[in-house]
Amino acid sequence: MKSAKWAIRRMQNTLAKFPRAILAHTPTPLEKLPRLSAEFPPCHLYVKRDDCTGLALGGNKARQLEFHLGEALAKRCDNVLSTGALQSNHLRMLAAAAAKLGLECHLQLEDRVDNRSPDYRHSGNILLDRLLGAHLHHRPNAGEDEDGADAALTALAEKIAERGKPYIIPLGAAHPPIGALGYVAAAVELARQMQRADLPIDLLAVASGSGLTHAGLLTGLRAMGLALPVVGVCVRRSAELQHPRVLAHCRNLADMLGRPGVVQAADVWVEDAALAPGYGRASRQVLADVRLLAAHCGLLTDPVYSGKTFHWMLGALRTGDLNRFRHIAVIHTGGTPALFAYRADMLNGAAQPASRKSPCAI
Repeated sequence: MKSAKWAIRRMQNTLAKFPRAILAHTPTPLEKLPRLSAEFPPCHLYVKRDDCTGLALGGNKARQLEFHLGEALAKRCDNVLSTGALQSNHLRMLAAAAAKLGLECHLQLEDRVDNRSPDYRHSGNILLDRLLGAHLHHRPNAGEDEDGADAALTALAEKIAERGKPYIIPLGAAHPPIGALGYVAAAVELARQMQRADLPIDLLAVASGSGLTHAGLLTGLRAMGLALPVVGVCVRRSAELQHPRVLAHCRNLADMLGRPGVVQAADVWVEDAALAPGYGRASRQVLADVRLLAAHCGLLTDPVYSGKTFHWMLGALRTGDLNRFRHIAVIHTGGTPALFAYRADMLNGAAQPASRKSPCAI
């Protein structure tokens, strides 16, 4: 117990060395899901409510932006720029953070998803981007070209530099994983919650897209000497492509923290069974589980990130693949505004019974 407290305190002291702008409401709750747990005895299921971070309807990006914008303020920047899909949660929360801190905000909106519905193109996060006063820049036919997106962002920053000092939050994996520091801090927070509640969580599941949330949690836990497995549920690319990306983030992050080598290749666990039909799209089974969680647990999850994470976990519980674990927690990374962007998809089949005697046995 004494050594665990020392490891937590040491990591807090390490994080204090990085510039930080406080944006998130923390600690976020760690809640048990009793009705869902009852469907899969003897497992106990929990959710870490990072949808409750408070900034512009919440989400995981609030934690990441604390370190990015802390650095921006330390460098006396007055403009912030980043890039993402049309319904990016990251961009919505960046717009809110910039408004809160008095920074001008430029968002590069990429056409990554083949979805032409008015809801997807004008509601959800895009509506909030506009309300939050961000300057929107459209990048058509973006696809998965991260280098091209970052190059376009740099060109935009060069124009802004004529009248201000820009700070870029890039997309590509080659850049220092500054945002992942937010989930090192979340790992510290989770370790303290587990310690105080004497809660033996033995598996943690989280959506793995950019890989920064996944890498931050894993690196933070290992740096504190905790062997808790972290499974990243792929939401943007295959497990084959995601594994080296997350591992590289972990290694770079560990170097930043002064703890090189704390994460090994075998520590990086990724699963892509919930990925199809691809980024920003959801299968009927994913949508069914999103509806199930809402009607059975009162928990709203998006169909792009947390909905797929829960779907993977529920699928593995149904097949018995997670029988060796007894206390499983999912990081709810937010994304609730996307429910409005995917209105037609969410309503399709919603007339089916949302709950029955064993609603999870589907």
